[in-house]
Amino acid sequence: MLKEIDLVYRTMFAELGQRTLDANFKADFAITGRFVTVTVKGNEYWYFDTPTDSGDKRTYVGPKSDAEISKRVAAFKEIKDDLRARRKLVSTLTRDAGMTSPERFTGDIVEVLANAGLFRLRSVLVGTVAFQTYSGVLGIKLPSAAMQTGDADFAQFHSISTAVGDTIPPVLDVLRQIDPSFREVPHQSGNLTTQFENAKKYKVEFLTPNTGSDDFASKPASMPALGGAAAEPLRFLDYLIHEPVRTVLLHKSGVSVNVPAPERYAVHKLIVASRRRSDDNGISKRDKDAQQAALLCEALITTRRQSDLAIAYAEAWERGQAWQEGITRGWSFIAERQRADLITGLAKGMGDIGLDPASYWLNIN
Repeated sequence: MLKEIDLVYRTMFAELGQRTLDANFKADFAITGRFVTVTVKGNEYWYFDTPTDSGDKRTYVGPKSDAEISKRVAAFKEIKDDLRARRKLVSTLTRDAGMTSPERFTGDIVEVLANAGLFRLRSVLVGTVAFQTYSGVLGIKLPSAAMQTGDADFAQFHSISTAVGDTIPPVLDVLRQIDPSFREVPHQSGNLTTQFENAKKYKVEFLTPNTGSDDFASKPASMPALGGAAAEPLRFLDYLIHEPVRTVLLHKSGVSVNVPAPERYAVHKLIVASRRRSDDNGISKRDKDAQQAALLCEALITTRRQSDLAIAYAEAWERGQAWQEGITRGWSFIAERQRADLITGLAKGMGDIGLDPASYWLNIN
């Protein structure tokens, strides 16, 4: 039975997330610059002009429709740097509230890429490192056994990467600020690079959705915003990173990141579990996928967010047979009694939003 985190700590986490976003916003944009609105294909976006000897340097910020970004723009001159106070908040949340922090090297990797502007350019932290943030997002203590990882994965829509008109510095240079042994791992299909690896085999990988033909499955996509890195196209990833949430990674003074909505992460992990290979490594990853999916489903139900889970589940189910087969098989990797409890909670969520549960899991009862 998962345990909810006390309200005082949940409030503290929310405050930390806001203050971390504020501090990162100030770090990204010098006080000597100014914000401007640019219209692209009928949509308005915030950009930031920084004066230089050769003229203004224009940097992409985000869509003007994003209320949080527009709020930051309005309050730009009032943002204060409270690095030391935020570090104390992180310490309290990890030590006293039992929230999860990443191991230090992983935290450093995410932090340096965040400082380089990766999340400002609407990339999303995915995989187990993203899972480590959900304790704070959901206000639930999650077991550390489901959070071990030896890599860091980041995703971005190709359309966003080509549209923002901005880029982070060269990825390899950024990673070498943390560990000079990082190197490019050439992709098997050519000269493009989607992975970077250090001497200890720690990997950083960039991903992008593949919503087209299977012919693109093994061909890395050029990503103009990723500082020279390409991205590996993956099925089902568009569902995972649609409408991500902002939160904070509990590392040092907090790192503001974008992660998948937890309900989408849970459903996506069911599908991913169904597609793992049957060798020892694949089975180990499959079990971890199923465990993370089950934990997040339980956490969402425990915190009375079963309707959010139901909406995400129904969306995936309605995408067609391949999705339904993946979800169905994914459920089979969760212990029978636990699966029954989760399906009961999910059925209640379906009822909350006016859907018939039988229409979505007849094949998994």
